This record gives sequence, structure tokens and C-alpha cells, in this order.
Amino acid sequence: MPPEMLLKAVINTKLLYAIRRRNYSQALQPPVQITTLPNKLRVATESTPGHFSSVGLYIDAGSRYEDATTSGVSHFLDRMAFKTTGTRTGEDMSTAMDRLGGQILCSSARESIMYQSSHFHKGTPLALDLIADTVLNPSFLPEEIEAQRDACLYEIRELSAKPEMIAPEILHEVAYGGRTLGAPLLCPEDRVDAIDGNLLKQCLADWYRPERMVIAGAGMAHEELVELVDKHFSSIKPTSIPAQTSRTAVPPSQSVPPHLLPSSSPSLYKSLTRAASSYLVSGSQPAAGVESDLLLGNKATYVGGYRHVPNMSLEFDHLYLSYEGVGIHDDDIYALATMQVLLGGGGSFSAGGPGKGMYSRLYTHILNHFPQIDHCASFHHIYSDSSLFGLFASFVPSAPGQRGNTPSQILPHLAHQLSLLMYSPVPATELARAKNQLKSSLMMALESRSVEVEDLGRQILVHGRKIPVTDMTAEIDKVTPEMITRVANRLFGPQTSNNASIVTMGRAELQDYKPILRKYGLACA
Repeated sequence: MPPEMLLKAVINTKLLYAIRRRNYSQALQPPVQITTLPNKLRVATESTPGHFSSVGLYIDAGSRYEDATTSGVSHFLDRMAFKTTGTRTGEDMSTAMDRLGGQILCSSARESIMYQSSHFHKGTPLALDLIADTVLNPSFLPEEIEAQRDACLYEIRELSAKPEMIAPEILHEVAYGGRTLGAPLLCPEDRVDAIDGNLLKQCLADWYRPERMVIAGAGMAHEELVELVDKHFSSIKPTSIPAQTSRTAVPPSQSVPPHLLPSSSPSLYKSLTRAASSYLVSGSQPAAGVESDLLLGNKATYVGGYRHVPNMSLEFDHLYLSYEGVGIHDDDIYALATMQVLLGGGGSFSAGGPGKGMYSRLYTHILNHFPQIDHCASFHHIYSDSSLFGLFASFVPSAPGQRGNTPSQILPHLAHQLSLLMYSPVPATELARAKNQLKSSLMMALESRSVEVEDLGRQILVHGRKIPVTDMTAEIDKVTPEMITRVANRLFGPQTSNNASIVTMGRAELQDYKPILRKYGLACA
């Protein structure tokens, strides 16, 4: 065979294999179907094989929508789920949940409230019936609310005694001035007795509207779920409200294009009953018809500041340093998520070996060199229009008879790690490791059926569609050292007006922190 014909044959063979690989990859991607019912409630399914089914109701509600008169309602709606309804007693509800043979729960977050069930395939009708019953027909009996008041007070005391749980809550309050994203997830103690059945029903009427709902499922035929949803939820009517007061208008009924099919969510950065919605979906503005929080009067306004929470009984003192990051629609979200993985960190005795933080910066630069620091890690709480990005450390306090540190001695180490992102290019090998870890986290999230369905529901709720995981990994691959430097300067560079949010908990109060931040070239309003 002549050389030119041989070369042509090789090229054609490679092209054929490339086409086959692409088609095989697309065939492996589970299709997403979305139907919008006449009352504007959206139903989405993702057909993935498995032994279990999962279905959930996701509502555009949560603590960011609360004000002084409704503070704590989201927490109580969470606790009052699957209690007595107009058609079932509390005992009947418990019996039905046990008969389901799976896991059914309610969880409230800052930007959403979800009711979700994982069960055998045949349990989907019962699961959706239970979810519909507790959402549409709750009785809110006084005796059940009273029992939840006691449980709520106990929960508040328990979580308040755990710095790793309560400190992020305080940090949000400081960062956002106690409003919108800074509103407490837990019902404040002085509001526990103010929550009653009438208030809960009023908030249900205000928040639980079909245009603010998405029902997502996996493990069942799309038509089957649409029929069940229509049976249980078609009776609720959309509220006629002016467009400028609607945070999430509903896109028309749609068939998802092939390039918008499969996706996943890292769900990496949650704390305190899913405090953060961590979806790496950027580069796309909200779906057609989605209004901004600003029009609702709910725009997150970052203010920053400092707060010390004295506690002499803690084993370790705690320090949190953060800045406002970008929301999920911002193009820089991938670079920022890569920065969080790059910094990494963890506990002094929980590195977990290679691939689990052992080679991250906070572990190699801080935990390996300062034995008095017990825990040091980065965090990134992502929301629709804002985020919180930063570092925290738990350390042995300075006290008579023991060698420890004060927050003023620990803060420079955290500030230095942030400054390195601005003033020192990230080595290519280190950046590649962080990007690979982030991509693997995205991929592994789909291993959980419940995470898969939650991700589907939340993405449809926020974006009106689901973004392919291949698009996400492609965006992560585009992150360069120059992008890391630029985004770091955008968030906490000295030329910005971005103020730091700092929380200390323990014995010593942080002295004047602004000179420390300025010394390391960090923003300090």
C-alpha cells in the first residue's frame, strides 16, 4: 500500500474510533426530561439504572426569606414535616413511613426546603403521597408544635456547644448583617414560643406556591412521575403576583437539548443541615424568566465585620477568616472552587493519605509545621447571588501551664496562605492535582442516588435546566495559574473594597486585625 494511502487509512480509523467514543459517551449520559404542569409546577426525571428510586420536592423557600416576624419558621417547618395531617394521624404517618422501607426526610436550608425519599421502585406512589400530604394537608396540632418547641430548644443547646457547627452560623450573620443569607437557620430561642400553627400555615401559603416548586425523581418513568404529581399537586393554583416580586418565574414546558443532559453536584461544602448550596454551575445566567433577588427585595448584601464569642470551656479556640465570593452564575466560580480544593486542609490526625488533602497547602504549610493547630481547612459556601470563601483554624489556646496561641498569633498564618494566591503563581503540578480532585468529587457525587436527585431538583429550581458534568469538568480544565491570581485579587486584593468577615470563639479576643491583613496585602475596609 502506498504511504499516502496508509496514512489516509490510519486517519480514517482514528476518526471512526473518535466518533464511536463520542457516541458511546453520549449514550452513557442519562437523559433528563422536564415537564411543566398547567399550574407551573415543574417535574424532572433522570433515567439512571439502580435498585432504588428517589423522589423529592424542592421549594424556593428557606431562612433567607424570613424577617423579624417569621424568623424560625423554616426550622419549624422542617421539624413539623410528616406529622398529623388532615387525612392521617401522627401514628398513621409513622406507620406509612415505616412501610415505605426506605428513607424519607425534610431539610431546610438558606435558599430551599426539600422533602425527599429514597425507596424501592414500587414505593414511589406512597412516597409522593406522603410528601403531598405533609405539604398540602398539615394539621399543625398545638401538642405537636409544643413537643417540637422542646426539641428545638434542645437542638439549639446541643449545636451551640459544638463550635464547628455554630461558628459558621455566626459567620454568616456577621457577613450579611443578620439579614437574607445572614438570617439564622436555627430558630432563635426568643422566637421558639412565637411559632404557632397560624404562622406556619401563613408561610406555607406565601412560600409553597407551584411556580416555586420542582419535583424531581430518578428510577421511575417520566410519564409515571408526571401522572403522580398531577394527581397530588394539580389542585394547588399559582399565585398571581407582579413579575417584579417573583424570584423564580417558571420557564415553559421544555424538552432538554442533548448538550444539557447529565450533570452532578459536588455537594462538598455543607454544614449545619445543608447550610450551603454548593453547585458548580456557572457561565450561564438564570433561565429565561428568572428574576433577580434584588427585585424581590431579597438581594444578599455583604457587610463583613468581626465578632468574638467568649467561651472558657472549649478545648480549642477557633478562628474564621472569610471574604465574599461569587454566586453560582459567575464565570469565576470554577476558579474559586479550585482555589478551595487547592488550599484544602483538614485535621492534624485525619489527612487520610494521598488524594484526601495530605498534599493540600493548609496541610503541608500549616498542619505539618504547627502542632498546636489541631484543625485547619478552607471552606466555600455557595449561594445564588453570593458566597463565603475563607479559612478556619482550631488551636490550643494560650493559658497558664500550657503552650498555646492567641487568635492574633494564628491570623497571620491564614492571611499568608490567602496572600500567596495573589502574589505567587500556583505551580502547574499543584494546580493539576487540585483540578483533578475537584473533578473526581463532581463525578463521585452521582454515586449516591439521593444526591443525584437533590442535585437535579435544585438545579431545575435555580436554573430551569441541568448542566452536564462534562461541561463542568471542561470549565475546570480551563483554570490557569493566571486565573487563580486574578480571582484572588478580585476577592480579597488590597484594591477592592471587600471587607473581611472574622469570627473568634474561645478564650482570647482578636486584637486589632486590620494591620495584620494589610501587612499581607489583603483587603480590609
